[in-house]
Amino acid sequence: MRRDVFQAIADPTRRAIILLIAAQSMTPNALAEHFDISRQAVSKHLRILTECELVKQEYTGREIYYQLEVNKMKEIDHWLKQYKKIWESRFNQLDDVLLTLKKDKK
Repeated sequence: MRRDVFQAIADPTRRAIILLIAAQSMTPNALAEHFDISRQAVSKHLRILTECELVKQEYTGREIYYQLEVNKMKEIDHWLKQYKKIWESRFNQLDDVLLTLKKDKK
């Protein structure tokens, strides 16, 4: 069963992995040094992120480096932007109401 990309980023460890490899490609061993979980557990998270196409593998010799799949992250960002516009509009409306209440109070 293929996971939804939002299921993949719902886990805090996977979000932390994404944050780390956004800065630079890393091996599972290098990633595991940042967590209090086993390398196997990190590999499981990487497998899920790879299945969801959020990260991609690059082989360098015998090492596997994981790097962020920027285009997939752009898809997430595009989806979130529609909600950002809605919330910005609602916050602007709230600002207007609060200003009106403040003026009426004087």
